[in-house]
Amino acid sequence: MTEATPRRAVLVAALAVATAATAATAATVSGGSASAATPPTPPAPRAPGRTVDNRFWYSYAHWLAGTHRGTIAVGGSRPGLEIAAAVGRTEYADPHTGKKSTWEYATWTSPVHHSTVPATEAIASWNARTPAGTWIQIELRGTYTDGTATPWYVMGRWASGDGDIRRTSVDGQSDGRSTVWTDTMALDAGVATAGLRLAAWQLRFTLHRRPGAERGPTVRLAGAMVSDVPDRFTVPASTPSARTAHELKVPRYSQEVHAGQYPEYDNGGEAWCSPTSSQMIIEYWGGRADATALTWVNPNYADPQICHAARSTYDAAYRGCGNWPFNAAYAGTYRDLAGVVTRLTSLTDLETLVRAGIPVITSQSFRPDELTGAGYGTAGHLMAVIGFTAAGDVIANDPNSPDNPAVRRVYRRSEWENIWLRTQRVGVSGKVTSGSGGVCYLYAPALPSRAQVRALRAVGVL
Repeated sequence: MTEATPRRAVLVAALAVATAATAATAATVSGGSASAATPPTPPAPRAPGRTVDNRFWYSYAHWLAGTHRGTIAVGGSRPGLEIAAAVGRTEYADPHTGKKSTWEYATWTSPVHHSTVPATEAIASWNARTPAGTWIQIELRGTYTDGTATPWYVMGRWASGDGDIRRTSVDGQSDGRSTVWTDTMALDAGVATAGLRLAAWQLRFTLHRRPGAERGPTVRLAGAMVSDVPDRFTVPASTPSARTAHELKVPRYSQEVHAGQYPEYDNGGEAWCSPTSSQMIIEYWGGRADATALTWVNPNYADPQICHAARSTYDAAYRGCGNWPFNAAYAGTYRDLAGVVTRLTSLTDLETLVRAGIPVITSQSFRPDELTGAGYGTAGHLMAVIGFTAAGDVIANDPNSPDNPAVRRVYRRSEWENIWLRTQRVGVSGKVTSGSGGVCYLYAPALPSRAQVRALRAVGVL
C-alpha cells in the first residue's frame, strides 16, 4: 500500500537532527565550497504566487549547450547526449554487490539555471537509454542565496537493467546546510528557517561504458524541479474548472494482486504502488514490456509487467520501488515516452493536464478517516489521476485495491486536494508528520501534441 519508507516523514525527522548539528557539521562530500559561518541572505523576491520552478533539457540545441568533456550532442527524432571519446577510466565498487569494475567515461555539465523560485528542495529527473555494459551518474550542485555553493551531490547511479550495477541513490551526503534524502536535496531546517535558499543549480552527467566499447548510454532528457512550498496542514479546495465529466481510458492494475511476489523488491507487491501506477500510465501511452524482458517472471503470475516495473524501479539503497526519479526514468525507457517528477499547485493544474489527455501520478499520505471511500491509511502512496466527475471530484486508478476491476475510485475533491498538497499532517499516533506538497510524476509523449504542449506550459513544466 505504501512506499517502503515514507521519505518525507524520514526527511522531517532527519532535518530536526540536522538542525541541531548544523553549526558543527563540516562538508562531507568532496568538491563543496559551502560556508556555514556566512550569514544567509534573505531570498530574492519570487514571481508572484510561484512556489515551483522547472527546467529540463531535451532538444538538440539544449545538448549543444553546457560543458562537454568527451560527450557530443546527437540529433534525430529524439535528440540526446552520447560519448564521443572517453576522457578517462574509473573503478566503481558496487556497494550492493561488492563487485568492482573498470569503466571509461565522459561528462556533460549543464548551464547554470537561475531559478524563478528561491528554493528549499530540488529533485532531478532524467530519461536515458542504457544498453548492457553502460550506466550513468547524475549529480546536482546548487548555489545558495549567499553566493556559496553546495558540493556536487549524487542524485542517482542509474541503469535500466541491473546486470552491471545496482540502481541506487546515495545516502549520507551533506554539507551542513543541505542534505540529500534518497531522491530529494533539501535545505536543512535551521538554515531554511533563517532565510537561506537555493538561487541557482546545475546538473552533471557522467556517462559510463565498458572500456573499448563503441557505444555508450544516450541521455534524452535532463533537468530538475525546485520548490519552496510553505508549511501547511490544510489547503483550500480549488473550484472545478469545468462542469462536465472527463475520464481517460487508463488500464487498471492492482498492486495487491502481487502480494508476496518477489519480496526482494520492496517486500513484495503490496508495496508496489509506485511501479504499478507507472505501468498503468505507460500502457495508456502504448508502452508495453517486450516478452523477452518478462521471461524471468513466474509464468503463473498475472500481469507480469508489474513485476518487471517493480524490478526496474528498485533502488538498492532505499530498498524500495518508490524512488520518484527512478520511476520517471523507467517510463522514459519506453519508445517516444518522456517522464519527469515535478510539483503542481492545485487540482486546477491536474484538470488542465487530464483534459489535454495527460493522466498524472500523484503522491499523498493520509489517515483512514481523511479520504472517504479509500478504506485505508498510508504514510506515502502513489495513485493515478485519470479524470474528474461533473462535480469536480477526482477519478483515480488507485492500485491499493483488491483486484484490477476495483482500481477505479472516485474521491471527494476537497479531501483529495488537501491530502495531496499539504506539507504537514497529524498521523494516527497524534504526532505531526509530513505530506508530499503536490509531488507528481508526469509521463507524456516526447513529441507532444499542440494541446499537450499548451497544457504542459500552463502548469509550468515546459
